[in-house]
Amino acid sequence: MARSTLYQLVASDLRRTIYSGVLGPGDQLPTEAELMSVHQVSRNTVRLALGELVNEGLVTRTPRRGTVVRERRPLLIHPQRELQPQPMETREAFAWAVSQEGRVPSQEIEVSIVQPAEEVASRLELPDEGLAVVRRRLRFVDGQPYNTNDSYFPLALVADSEIARPGDIVRGANRVLEDLGHPQVRVVDDIWARMPTSSEAERLQLQSGTPVVVYVRVGYDEADTPVRVAVSVLPADKHLIRYELESR
Repeated sequence: MARSTLYQLVASDLRRTIYSGVLGPGDQLPTEAELMSVHQVSRNTVRLALGELVNEGLVTRTPRRGTVVRERRPLLIHPQRELQPQPMETREAFAWAVSQEGRVPSQEIEVSIVQPAEEVASRLELPDEGLAVVRRRLRFVDGQPYNTNDSYFPLALVADSEIARPGDIVRGANRVLEDLGHPQVRVVDDIWARMPTSSEAERLQLQSGTPVVVYVRVGYDEADTPVRVAVSVLPADKHLIRYELESR
């Protein structure tokens, strides 16, 4: 049997024990020697199988404990719900969604005025050398870094508002835009996957081989003018994006 098939069989068997709950978060996998004996394969085959599980985000290798099962609690995201009224109007959308799952949200925020990259400037329909306010957020769930969210707003629109000031906006930027007379009534989402940059991997404390999902949302007001571009980087092993569509 081909070596590639052997290591895939070993990985499949281990994967099954994890998804079935036989091995739970924090549990230690059998040692390399034990796996070699059980599956009658070489050490290299075992290491290839374990490497595949590491890349999938199922396990992690630690110096003292060997290979252990990772905690997997993906954050469920409902993009279509962002513009819907929330029961707790004093909380912004991310904090409210995380709290609904019984988890603890927090974030680090940096606010600055920038000339955004072309991919953002064109989406905001800014003039040449036009400026934007960007709110860069590193978001945490239960104390662990979960994603980044950089929201860009035309400077001319939000210069005198809470959006341009440092610190959290407890009621959320969407509510501020409404008060400025520019409620978002339409959004356009672009979503794609890629490998993280080195800075993203460091900020988000990503395991080797973990891909990210880039999620770009453009919000439009009643005049169909773009008022916000939000760029999120979501580690693929920590997020589940769910869309619900209805036929009307």
